[in-house]
Amino acid sequence: MKAVLLAGGLGTRISEETVNKPKPMIEIGGKPILWHIMKIYSAHGINDFIVCLGYKGYVIKEFFANYYLHTSDVTFQMRDNSMHVHANKSEPWSVTLVDTGDDTMIGGRIKRILPFIGDDEAFCLTYGDGVGDVDISAVIATHRAEGRLATVTATQPPGRFGSLRYEGNQVLGFQEKPQGDGGWINGGFFVLSPKVGDYIEGDETVWEREPMEQLAAERQLSVYFHDGFWQPMDTLRDKRQLEELWSSGAAPWKIW
Repeated sequence: MKAVLLAGGLGTRISEETVNKPKPMIEIGGKPILWHIMKIYSAHGINDFIVCLGYKGYVIKEFFANYYLHTSDVTFQMRDNSMHVHANKSEPWSVTLVDTGDDTMIGGRIKRILPFIGDDEAFCLTYGDGVGDVDISAVIATHRAEGRLATVTATQPPGRFGSLRYEGNQVLGFQEKPQGDGGWINGGFFVLSPKVGDYIEGDETVWEREPMEQLAAERQLSVYFHDGFWQPMDTLRDKRQLEELWSSGAAPWKIW
């Protein structure tokens, strides 16, 4: 199964860090948060990635273009301009980088990468700025067992976000930003059928609005409840919290 990572947004709420690079390239422990997300998926055996590029996408291209060099022990012979690799420490990843447009909404980005999914019955999708100790394998198992077109991972952070209305493992609708009532919210880490493309009109489509609402209305949206750690990196304060957790040596999302 492939994992699609959304990495094209502007990240305006953390502009201190995104002046020169896209939000998913903000580093935690010396590695981009995008890398941390990929390691989470890789821990569950998913090593085939499609990254949706947009704002300053060339920074992400350059990171992966030089990834092998940066993660290996090498000797450079300056006399003949040769390089010898002593030890390869790179992950067994396949990374497809797709320019999905600077101003494209998430729905549009999803639709643009569908040709790269091929004949797969389903694919994973998540935001490029949030980490958690999510059991990806269990999310996939829920998606297969429920048999619907889409599955969303629900989390319970403090009341800063909209919440899901649900019945059993089925999403019925959404509620805007409950104030600290412990409501379940969209935490990303989706599993989707390529057929969700039929619910997306084009580049201007906001995934969390019409497509997800229509899927819920048609009883085609399942939910996996994650009661563990989950944290988006929306602000500089969020980044500092994640950095502190990583530095402590007990980062909850480090499942590899």
